[in-house]
Formats: sequence, C-alpha cells, structure tokens
Amino acid sequence: MPNIKIFSGSSHPDLSQKIADRLGLELGKVVTKKFSNQETCVEIGESVRGEDVYIVQSGCGEINDNLMELLIMINACKIASASRVTAVIPCFPYARQDKKDKVGSRAPISAKLVANMLSVSGADHIITMDLHASQIQGFFDIPVDNLYAEPAVLKWIKENIPEWKNCIIVSPDAGGAKRVTSIADRLNVDFALIHKERKKANEVDLDDMADTCGTICHATPGHIQLISAGATKVYAILTHGIFSGPAISRINNACFEAVVVTNTIPQEEKMKHCPKIQVIDISMILAEAIRRTHNGESVSYLFSHVPL
Repeated sequence: MPNIKIFSGSSHPDLSQKIADRLGLELGKVVTKKFSNQETCVEIGESVRGEDVYIVQSGCGEINDNLMELLIMINACKIASASRVTAVIPCFPYARQDKKDKVGSRAPISAKLVANMLSVSGADHIITMDLHASQIQGFFDIPVDNLYAEPAVLKWIKENIPEWKNCIIVSPDAGGAKRVTSIADRLNVDFALIHKERKKANEVDLDDMADTCGTICHATPGHIQLISAGATKVYAILTHGIFSGPAISRINNACFEAVVVTNTIPQEEKMKHCPKIQVIDISMILAEAIRRTHNGESVSYLFSHVPL
C-alpha cells in the first residue's frame, strides 16, 4: 500500500507489530524517551510528508504517560505535513468517566476532555474497539470507528467450547445486557442477567472490561450463583483485561474454566501469574480497519465478520 505509515507508541509494541505484519508493512521509525524532568520526547525518524499516518497506542500501562506520548506523536506527524493522522486506540483511556454519575455532582467528564485533546493535537480520525459507552463517539467532531470484538468472541466460542450449542450467555449486570443479547442471538442460544446493586465506583465493573474483576468475582459471586443454579462450566469473556489490584488473585480463586480477553491490552505478564487467562488476537480486525480506511472502503463488514 503506497503513502501509508504505521507508528507504534510504547504502550503495546507487540500489537503494533502484529498489525504491521498483517499489512505487510514495516513499523515506522520513532524514538520515544523522557528527559530527566520526566517530560516526554518523541522523534519521528522518517518523512511523513503527504502520508496517511496511523499511530497505534492503547490506553494501558502508564496511562497518562502513554496518552501524552500519543498526543505528541500525533502533533509531530501533523506539523511534519502528514496528509492524515489516525489514532488507533484499541482500549480508549478514561472511557469510564463519560458522564456525571450523580445529579449535581462535581465529577469531571474526562472522556470528553481526552476527545478534545486528541482533536487539538491534530488527529483526523480515531479507530478504537468496544468503547465503554458508544456515545463517546459523539464527543468528537472527527470520524470515530468503534470496532467490535464480538465477531472474534463468537469465533472463539465456536472453536474452543465443544458444548457451545448447549450454553447460556450471561451478563453480570444490566450494563452488559445489550452486548449479551446480541451474542446469544447470533449463537441462537438463551441468555440470562444477574441483578446487582452498585455501591461505589470501581467496586464493580461492566463486562466490556475487567479492572478489579469485581463484577465477575464479587462478594456473592456471580459464578457461584451460576454453578449453584446448575451450570457445569463457567467462562468469563470480556474485551479489555485491565486486571488491576486484586484481580489476578480473585480470578485464581474463582471457579472459572477460563477468563478470555482480547489483546487490546498486553497480557503476557498477567498470564504468567494466572493460567486461566486466555487471549483472543484482534490484530487482524484492527489491521483490516486500517487497510479499508486507507483505501476508502467501508469498515462495517468488520462489525459482523472476522477477516480471514
């Protein structure tokens, strides 16, 4: 593909390399470092004049440093006369701060702030995956392609759960009901919903991401409810495996067959401490979205298909 450059930020170089390999491209030369006062420095090591530039940086690890690095990389390419700069952000940072949670509260809407910063830095287009709240797309005045892990999840279920035709898809809370009913419909199986009350922020999380794993393993754990109700095996499937705080020990102590996540966030270290974690590779979905965007093709095919 002519006139295209892909650069990797430092948050998830393995995913960036997989995307570049899939497209038959070399990753662009870039050096990211910090000065002694901890300011981020980025040097783009090749010409981007007139190029269609894609910068891959996920919202994980040192989130604030990585976000700042992304903003600086976008700006560096923009003022070096790139024709278009697309930020490929598999896991969008601050996505859970998408609204004021209580009437009259002084809580920030940080996801909108991040959207503003990306626009001001010079981004022309955003590619992300399974936004925590799809209305975040409306925070931007530039095009946002919110891709879905669902086709890859369906493929994983059919290939790795022999008795999948006899399964029930369960949402750990009301927030995931829409996602769960969609998967159940496409597998032609039943679905169920676990009702719970939310006490405070970060105590429980939705199933598009697992942070502390409160939702899937909490005090009166959903998986124990399911087994006491007659389930023989319980799998937890989610897109963004953040796994902070006590998450790994909670998973190790829970009676899941497997906790299945995508590689929007690096999982190698977590897998060393938790053999139950299995990973679905979504690099081919992101790579195909980049290819289709570059060639001016529709990406809606990817909402229901995994590229071969």
